[in-house]
Amino acid sequence: MNQCLIFSGSASRSLSEKIAAYLEKQLGDIDISRFSDGEISVQIKENVRGKDVFVVQSTCTPVNENLMELLVMLDAFRRASPKRVTAVLPYFGYARQDRKDKPRVPITAKLVANLLVAAGADRVLTMDLHAPQIQGFFDIPVDHLFAAPVIVKYFKNKNFTKPVVVAPDVGSVKMARAFAKHLGAPLAIVDKRRDSPDQISVMHVIGEVEETQAIIVDDLISTGGTITEAVRILLEKGAAEVYGSCTHAVFSGQAKKLLAESAIKELVITDTIPQVNLPPCVKVLSVSALLGETIKRIHLETSVSSLFL
Repeated sequence: MNQCLIFSGSASRSLSEKIAAYLEKQLGDIDISRFSDGEISVQIKENVRGKDVFVVQSTCTPVNENLMELLVMLDAFRRASPKRVTAVLPYFGYARQDRKDKPRVPITAKLVANLLVAAGADRVLTMDLHAPQIQGFFDIPVDHLFAAPVIVKYFKNKNFTKPVVVAPDVGSVKMARAFAKHLGAPLAIVDKRRDSPDQISVMHVIGEVEETQAIIVDDLISTGGTITEAVRILLEKGAAEVYGSCTHAVFSGQAKKLLAESAIKELVITDTIPQVNLPPCVKVLSVSALLGETIKRIHLETSVSSLFL
């Protein structure tokens, strides 16, 4: 592992330190600064020639700032002659813009993929893409991890008497089904109808949830509207307790306030996005060991498929 170097962007410093600790390494020395007008300046402070470089940066809020910082870092590494540069994006921003669902709109996830390759990424490592088909937007190898093993293990230790896994919408059914299989629990679905991207008008529950410990499973939580409404309707339908889980806690707008005021028993998230001032109901699990082990296997050219759930 001497030829493997881990560098961190500004958005993922804490997670990067945990990854480096798992690999028993120190983070690479890099200077990231800003000019007075806001331009990003990067200087790599150590030799990376011929090395296997991993650059960790979530493109979370502020999304454009963190994305641009990652692109500048990748360009700096490409010009320093490493053996390979892997962009590690624990959270891949713009993933919700993966198709033309209206006239005259961009496919921004594809644009971001092109930018990463153009900036110098030879490989991408990411986690729980909002749309798995985004892997096909890249013409370089993509390792797509799932946080499910970490979250499932946590809920298994709860020893629920009557668990049921709940998909908060039709798009989350595949993910929820995998959770249900490994928890040995039945599956329920919340059917929601939207008036706008951030406003839900009607919700119905498909499946039996009465007197259960309901576990809502999703890949990300943005405004918090979907999960808090799902909690409300599940309790109305007779659920004894409602838990929630997501990989990416985007928490935009009034999300934290909504969660704090909701009747959710516990919300389990991961540290793909750094958090501050979380409501008491939120529990953070780290995916650093999962990412660290994947980085190790990529470097050693061994299989990573056994890490998938």
